[in-house]
Amino acid sequence: MKQKIIFVVSVLFGLMFLNAGLNKFFNYMPIPEDIPENLLKVMEPFMNIGWLLPLTGLMEIIGGILFIIPKTRALGAVVIFPIMVGVVLTNTVNDTSGMPIALVLLAINLWVLIENKEKYRPMLRK
Repeated sequence: MKQKIIFVVSVLFGLMFLNAGLNKFFNYMPIPEDIPENLLKVMEPFMNIGWLLPLTGLMEIIGGILFIIPKTRALGAVVIFPIMVGVVLTNTVNDTSGMPIALVLLAINLWVLIENKEKYRPMLRK
């Protein structure tokens, strides 16, 4: 039962990141009108540095796909973790309205990382 829950949650998690990454390339989700000014200031460097937004989008797409596939889920969790930290920090410092979903996504990412800790052990050996 636990594996089924992890599978369903992982597919939803991966699809969310796949969607977010694709949106960075195709801009099919409009930016809300009521974004706080301090959040717009944070997003400005992403728009001005031409390679940063596509790189983030590409990592979200790759990480999302890896997260969906059970065999590569451990790698997907590692790829997405730095992005997830950025999402949580942005929601902590600039705009707390997205904090509940950010914390849920962080918890899912941490859960998968913990479930796969044996796969990471060789990387941590001397």
